[in-house]
Amino acid sequence: MKKMRVILGIGMVATVGAFLVAADHIDAPAVKGGKSDITDFYAFQAENTNNLVFVANVQGLLSPGATSGASFDENTLIEFNIDTNKDNVEDLVIQAIPKNGKMYFFGPVAPSSTENNSTIMTTAEKSEVAITSYGTEAIVGNNKGMKFFAGPRDDPFFFDFAQYSNIIGGKATAFNNPGNDTFAGTNVLSVVIEVPKSMIGGSGSINTWVESKRKQ
Repeated sequence: MKKMRVILGIGMVATVGAFLVAADHIDAPAVKGGKSDITDFYAFQAENTNNLVFVANVQGLLSPGATSGASFDENTLIEFNIDTNKDNVEDLVIQAIPKNGKMYFFGPVAPSSTENNSTIMTTAEKSEVAITSYGTEAIVGNNKGMKFFAGPRDDPFFFDFAQYSNIIGGKATAFNNPGNDTFAGTNVLSVVIEVPKSMIGGSGSINTWVESKRKQ
C-alpha cells in the first residue's frame, strides 16, 4: 500500500504544481514478483486543470519479451483510496477490476467498508475500457467526464540503484546527474484514471493511496 497527499484545489494546485509519486518495485515480500505487486503510484493535476489523474502501475521489471504475454489478474482488485477530511480513512474509492479483456471501474463512491477487505461497489457509476495490447495505440475510455486507460507502458520511474547501493555502503556521498536508469528498457502494466475534481471534493487537499486486493 502506498500513501501520499495531493493538493486538490484548482488554484492551490496551479500554485504548488503538485506532482507526487510513491514507488517500491518488488519490495513487498507477500506480493513480490506477482501480478498484484504495485510498483508505483502517481497523482497529479491533469492537462485540464479541473481534473486530477491517478496512476497505479503493477508487475514491474517486465522485459519487452515478457510484456506481450503479461496480463492483469482477474482476481485482483486495484483500489484507489481518497481521504477528503484528513483523518487518514478513505471517504471515496475508485475500484478497477479486469475481466475478459476489459478493465471495469466503479466510482468514485463511498466504500461499504474501510477495513482491509473490500466489496466491489457494483451499484456505483460503472465505466469500462478495453485493455490496450502491447505495441498498439492506447485505447482511452470516457464516461461522465472521466477518462480511463489500462495496459502496458514503459516504466516511468527513474532510479540509479547501483549508485544508491554505493551511497548506502559508504562508497559515495551523492547521486550522479543524471545517473543510470536501473529500470530503463522495462515495462509495467498501468491503470490510469482522470477524474474531475468536482467528483472528489473540488477544493482543499486530499490524502490518496492505492491498494491491490486479491479475491479470497
